[in-house]
Formats: sequence, C-alpha cells, structure tokens
Amino acid sequence: MTFDVGIFGASGYTGGELVRLLARHPKARIAFVTSERYAGRPLSEVFPHLGALPELICRPLTDFTASVECDVAFCALPHLTSMDAVPELLDQGAKVVDLSADFRLRDAEVFRTWYGEEHRAEDLLESAVYGLPELGNRDAIRKARLIANPGCYPTSILLALAPLLKENVIERESLVIDSKSGVSGAGRSAAQGSLFSEVAEGFRAYKTTGHRHTPEIEQELSLLAGAPVRVRFSPHLIPQSRGILSTCYVRPRLPLTQKEWRELLATHYQHEPFVQVLPIGHYPSTNQVRGSNHAVLAVALDERTGWLVVMSVIDNLVKGASGQAVQNMNLLMGVEESAGLEQLPLFP
Repeated sequence: MTFDVGIFGASGYTGGELVRLLARHPKARIAFVTSERYAGRPLSEVFPHLGALPELICRPLTDFTASVECDVAFCALPHLTSMDAVPELLDQGAKVVDLSADFRLRDAEVFRTWYGEEHRAEDLLESAVYGLPELGNRDAIRKARLIANPGCYPTSILLALAPLLKENVIERESLVIDSKSGVSGAGRSAAQGSLFSEVAEGFRAYKTTGHRHTPEIEQELSLLAGAPVRVRFSPHLIPQSRGILSTCYVRPRLPLTQKEWRELLATHYQHEPFVQVLPIGHYPSTNQVRGSNHAVLAVALDERTGWLVVMSVIDNLVKGASGQAVQNMNLLMGVEESAGLEQLPLFP
C-alpha cells in the first residue's frame, strides 16, 4: 500500500526536513508542498540541498480550500495559524500530523494563558493525540485523526523522565531541568537573535521563567505521574545549528545504585527502536544523534548530594519535530514504525 502526503508550510526548517525524510520513504509519496512566500517556485530554490526533487513546486494554501488531495497532511505552519487550517483538513478526510503547538495542550484556558489568544478550534483539543510513541500511546496514535506532534524540548525531557515518574521512584516536586538547543529551534525567519554574529562564540539562557514549552512538559509529566507536576525549566541557546541536550536533576525516592538506575532506564526502553541508554560513565553528545531520529540517554548518581542526573540528546529537527512526525504517520497508516527513519546519525 502506498499513500499520498501533503506538507503545509514546506519552506520552514521542519517542512524542509519532512521533505528530506519522506523523499525516500518506501510507502509515502509527496503529493504537494505549500508555501505562501515562495508560491509558484520550486522547493529546490528554497532549499538547494533538495535539488534532486525539482518536481516539487510550492503552492499556496488556498489551492486546497476545496480538496486536500492527500491521505496525510503535515502541518508545519507557524504557531497560532495551524488551528485555522487543521479543522478544514480534517473535514476533507485527511489525517493530520500538526507540528505546531496549537493542539498539544488539552486545556483551552491554559493555552490562552501561555499563548495570549483564544483557541479557535477548541472542540478538537480533547480528540488530539499527543504523538510521542515512547510514552506508551501507540494504540491511541494508530486510531487518531489528529496528532499533536510534541515540541523539541518536551521530547528530550519526557524521554529522560518518563520511566522514573511512571515507576514513582523520584520526588516529583524536585524536578530541575537545564536544556540547551541549537539555533534552528528558533525557526527560519530572520531575527536579530539568530544572526551568526549574535550567537557565534556565545552561549545564553532565555525565557527562563516563561517558556511556552513549560505547560506542555508539566501536562505530560503529570499524566505520567498520576499527580500534578511542576518543573524548574531553563532553556539555553548554543552556537550550533542542530541538537538538544537536556540535563534533568531529580531527587530519588529509593536508595538504588547507579547501575540499578541505569538498568531501570534500559529495561524501560529495551524494545524502542530509537532510544539508546549509554553504559555507566558515558555521557551523551548531540553529535551522536545529528540528522537522525534517535535519542540517547545517560544517568549518573551524585552520591555526595544524593541527586540523580538524567541526560538526554536528540536532533531537534528530527526526533524533536519532523522525524517524530514521520514516526507518527507510520503508526497512523499501519506501516513499519521505523520506515523512512533508518538513517544513522551524521558525524562529524
């Protein structure tokens, strides 16, 4: 069985990454790509590295007001605009994987508080399925019509902490999270803070008390714990294009050894194709996942202070966005979950 996919917002980083991954997918065919800014132009002019795909011409979103012309629609549109497109795509019969933040939060009031706007498709929030398969929600993803693709920071953090909260072996009131992301996480739009001279040879924190991924992180951690969870989350910008490293500091509830903590994580993820837990004494690097859908975890026990440190690295554009979207599409369409995602990381 083959099926058609459409990519809405293909001229952003996540859209371009979707094209790169799907171009060699064994079952999916890219039926069309959209871009308002580059309508009528080949996508290869927007992304020269996609020069082998000259047939992909950017079309305006209005071309699909009558018929969506695909089985699966990827919405790589900006936050706060996806909620206007998704209901229409669903009405036209497409399954939707939305890469924006518009359907990740289940509570419309929480959405309004953090994003400053009323949700214009509130009726879909309850049916949207949070698309992180490693959380154990594969059956829900397979049956869904709308997938809320997780954010990049939340993906790295949830993978690190999910086993510990599900097993109730850490104090949920003690979570301190320090995350560092490459510049591509800010998107492709021109902004002073993303200029080379602004980020090169520098390293800074930002939005340390109000990052919009915070309610998403707390929502999903609370569901895992079965009780409310609040986190101290501090994001940082590092001078590289790709990658996220999240370092999570937690207080254990059980007197386990470092080997036992490592085994707990390794056992939890032993059947997950994209998650690796490093041996004791090894620490993850973003270079280990660059260009791939993999996540690499490690754990260290600070016996002097009693704190447990869990580290997680992902490529923010792949496992943190487009690769995870393809993984969700595979589940939606009943094909092998790893289809189109077998590529190993790039190094150096």
